[in-house]
Amino acid sequence: MKRRAVMALAAGAVAYAVATQAQQGLPVIAVLNAGSARSTYPYIKALIEGMATLGYVDGRNIRIEYRFADGDLARLPNLAAELVSLQPAVIISAPLMPNLAVARLTTTIPIVMASSADPVGFGLIKSLAHPGGNVTGMSIFSDELAGKQLEIARELIPLLRRAGILINVTNRLHEPQLREAIATATRLGVELVKAEVRSDSELEATFAAFRRDGVEAVLVPPDTSFLAARQLIMELAAKTQIPAVYGFREHVDAGGLVSYGVNLAAVYGRAASYVDKILKGTKPADLPVEQATKFELVINLNTAKALGLTVPATLHARADEVIE
Repeated sequence: MKRRAVMALAAGAVAYAVATQAQQGLPVIAVLNAGSARSTYPYIKALIEGMATLGYVDGRNIRIEYRFADGDLARLPNLAAELVSLQPAVIISAPLMPNLAVARLTTTIPIVMASSADPVGFGLIKSLAHPGGNVTGMSIFSDELAGKQLEIARELIPLLRRAGILINVTNRLHEPQLREAIATATRLGVELVKAEVRSDSELEATFAAFRRDGVEAVLVPPDTSFLAARQLIMELAAKTQIPAVYGFREHVDAGGLVSYGVNLAAVYGRAASYVDKILKGTKPADLPVEQATKFELVINLNTAKALGLTVPATLHARADEVIE
């Protein structure tokens, strides 16, 4: 029995070594994301499913290496360097800051942006139609997003006079978003109260200050850290009874009031087609960047009721999804 056990163990070890060696010989697809594996699960799942539809399966004909910054953007340079050192066939990165992190380290490894804000303005590509380098993929945000979110808040609260906006000081995307929010606030006659946030630990005090200062609605722009902290943000909005408008629908799924933004899962799924074309020999420079232009409005009627709000019929009719 002992001899059989030893032989079985040895056979298993040999099989594992062969399988490991075979997997290591597969093309490496590197994935870098600023969020956590948990918070980005729906998007990564859509990406993997999109690749599987095109015939690419981890461990069968590709090997996927993941790195997640867990919302700590300071970790991105080291994580990007780890992935670049693997010399992958393709790097899939998202959102803006991971895209910048990997683009700084290589001009030869193809980079597919699973999502990105203003890749032209931030120097990632030359133009949407002609990227011109090793970066291509999906562009999703427009500078008008924050303004649209404030307009939605005004529809929900017709007499809105003071609105707050959360700003992640480490997210460069929030600079143009803030400018647009200020311009829209001026046009609507709404006072905008800016709150700079550096970590989740500051959120409770921030919402308490919003409440104390008479803020009647809060804008939560698209942000990886805010997405990871969506449960906490939703609970604080409920505790302070301040309606909030979010950039990601996942906030509303968690119990938030309303969101206006792109469907990130669909965008990530589309990114898989870029990986397919690159693995088949097309250069990133020859693949136009696709810009997502459809924005979705999602409303949680249960949350509206809890806040004592009546959703206008016009807003209800425009909603892509209503949670009841």
